[in-house]
Amino acid sequence: MGALVENSFWLARQALFERDLEAPGQISIQDDHIDQLYRQIELDCVTLIALQSPVAQDLRMLSAMMQLVRDLERIGDYAEDLGEIAVMLFPYPTPAHMNHVKMMCDRCRAMLALSLAALSDLDADSGLAVKQRDDAVDSDYENLYHALAKQQNVQGFVEPIVLTVLIIRHLERMADHATNIGKRVAYIVTGQR
Repeated sequence: MGALVENSFWLARQALFERDLEAPGQISIQDDHIDQLYRQIELDCVTLIALQSPVAQDLRMLSAMMQLVRDLERIGDYAEDLGEIAVMLFPYPTPAHMNHVKMMCDRCRAMLALSLAALSDLDADSGLAVKQRDDAVDSDYENLYHALAKQQNVQGFVEPIVLTVLIIRHLERMADHATNIGKRVAYIVTGQR
């Protein structure tokens, strides 16, 4: 599931910054599979809790996994939304500030990769390190939002500005979900919230 979500995020990046209009269709197909995995993993966790009565780290693993897959599913949904926004942006010239948006996107993708590596290795320190990276994404969001909101002398259409604001909002939320995954990994390992 994590690999599919990472790939969807990469495809969203391709759609937005490389103007790959085939990517949104691939994201949509993958999102159906991500949703199926989400439901199956959640059901498997509930079944294991009911039948095995796990304790300590095993119980933390299952309860965190049920929440963590929801975070992954949401990141996949945001990736699909970004693909749809890329299609809407395609007819317009590249909006202002897209280089900064691309940098923000790459930070978010790195956060997702780190959170998934932390999960794979059950590494609490790496999981908590994701939160530190979130501060940079939050700063990117605020700076870009203010730059876009204060844009003056807009010639032509306003839609690209509005869509760019949606992009940065989705990226900021994706980073928050990656942060949640990292925190849940730390909880699995340490038992501390």
